[in-house]
Amino acid sequence: MSHEKQRSLRALDALNFFNAGIQTGLGPFMAIFYSSVRHWNPGQIGILIACQSVAGIIVQSAVGHLVDESHHKRLLTAGAALVVAACAVGIALLPQFAVQVAVQLIVGLAVTVFPAATAAFALGMTDEKERTGRIARNESFTHFGNASWALIAGVVGVAVSLAGLFYAAAVFAGMALAVRFIADDHVNYEATREGADGGGENKRSSVRDLLRDKRILTFTAAVVLFNVSNAATLPLVAQILSRDNRGRGSAWQVAAAVFAAELVMIFVAKYAGGKADSWGRKPLFLTAFAFLAVRNGVTVLSHNRYYLIGLQTLDGVAAALYGVLLTLVTTDLGKGAGRFNFLQGAIQSSMGLGGFLSNSAFGFVAKRAGFNTSFAGLSAAAVAGGLLYQLRMPETRGDNPQ
Repeated sequence: MSHEKQRSLRALDALNFFNAGIQTGLGPFMAIFYSSVRHWNPGQIGILIACQSVAGIIVQSAVGHLVDESHHKRLLTAGAALVVAACAVGIALLPQFAVQVAVQLIVGLAVTVFPAATAAFALGMTDEKERTGRIARNESFTHFGNASWALIAGVVGVAVSLAGLFYAAAVFAGMALAVRFIADDHVNYEATREGADGGGENKRSSVRDLLRDKRILTFTAAVVLFNVSNAATLPLVAQILSRDNRGRGSAWQVAAAVFAAELVMIFVAKYAGGKADSWGRKPLFLTAFAFLAVRNGVTVLSHNRYYLIGLQTLDGVAAALYGVLLTLVTTDLGKGAGRFNFLQGAIQSSMGLGGFLSNSAFGFVAKRAGFNTSFAGLSAAAVAGGLLYQLRMPETRGDNPQ
């Protein structure tokens, strides 16, 4: 491999690392900021966090189509990073609830670019035998970034202010401009959308053809249920941690919870990449559902802060498996269709739907019936998703539908 190609791949590693502060680094810290500084209730916080999901539901498929057709993926990614950086500052500066709704919607629009772009670069910069390892490496660097961001956020939140978290997040997001070091001639743009070998035929399956594949519909439903079960958990935990320790003191606890999960994810993602081809996708995805159900179920046993922080290691297993398999299964389902990013966008929209339902519904459940009722419902959603995947979803490893 040439030195120039290695530089491009290292730039992709950096993009995934700094992507952490863009996609997943803000959620739990927004919860403690809105609760401790703005003094908003769990229902209001759930609505704000759900706004990102709503925006994703609306535009993710269109963004996926745009990424499929564009040879300017670097420009799209850089522009989205700058928008997120500006919005992070807006979270800290603008106290009006309605304005925060608008800011969260804009963030939700911008972040839709990143899962499509990072997966597309992974497909376009590797051959098929390297693909699983590259996707797992993407995921590992994202979790490494999340863990690093959690440490930074904990220090800033305690030593400076909770508002300072969002200025730090803006800097983190801006560093995603590392994407400019990915050389265009190192990216096979047909392979980025093909999801197979990019054979140069520029063929496209119709949307109708994709919808006829029952595996895609089943997988989409399973993704919704996974995110219904997962999205609200850490924001709810963050609210519990900040409930009796308002202000800066809660920042280190939330940071520790995020760090515990993300540290586990770094290693589990690498492990999943090594086993997904030999074991198949299905047993690993079912394992993710099982860990998610257990994590939410045992949360009702205690709200001790150290217990809650320790439980996030279970989330680390579930989320890391899910993160790797989401891209791999989507690649399996879209192989040869020439619409990988559109398909991934549609599935990402289902993630957004799950996130919206999770944060909005279980935020209000927590307000009306208590946190434990919410966690029990989140666990039940994971059990339902696992049953659906076991009974209706075939193994997708290989070239032929089953």
